[in-house]
Amino acid sequence: MRRGTGLALENVGFRLEPGSLTALVGPNGAGKSTLLQAIEGQLTPVAGSIRLDGHPLSPALARQGLALMPQRSEIAWHFPITVRELVSLGRLSATRPGCCDVEAALQRVGIADLAGRRLDQLSGGQQQRALLARTLVQSARVLLLDEPCAAIDPPSRTQLLGVMGQLRDAGFTLLVSSHDWGLDLDSYDRVLVLDRCLLADGTPAQVRQSLGELRVGNHCCG
Repeated sequence: MRRGTGLALENVGFRLEPGSLTALVGPNGAGKSTLLQAIEGQLTPVAGSIRLDGHPLSPALARQGLALMPQRSEIAWHFPITVRELVSLGRLSATRPGCCDVEAALQRVGIADLAGRRLDQLSGGQQQRALLARTLVQSARVLLLDEPCAAIDPPSRTQLLGVMGQLRDAGFTLLVSSHDWGLDLDSYDRVLVLDRCLLADGTPAQVRQSLGELRVGNHCCG
């Protein structure tokens, strides 16, 4: 995967199991957002391929099966619209009916009571759940969440992780980027550690062991 004059990612390969909750962990600049954008079809790999349900990814297939929740910093939260109106915007990119309508999506993420509130009146955690609701009204079963737990307080993070677990249990496949290396990893079925290349892949316990081994030795992405 190329960005600018150099490779942003190399030697990255994995398969997401349907109905799973996977963390994509790495430091800032590791390539997490680049990878999510490539999976969604915004970027084209210079080598290798991305497949969805066994088929090479195409723009039409991406629109039908994948939805990307952007980082909260990419949204203009001062824009004078309500939570309900923000979530409704997710329908614009959907090619067929999503898993639920706007009201059901708001219920699912636990902010139905905030539907009429303006965006600039939301807390950080409420903003993240509004973005997740906007993602849910699309037609996708694979959800790519870019740093959904960044810069929110611990109770809000716990609530959001709980919602993501419920979505996994409902059959969604979630890939969630994060730079958090703490106990929140135990909320995931699987952890991918990225730093321009894939350094570790496994359960939270397996990845912690792998990271310990990496600290003793050296790793090379070349």
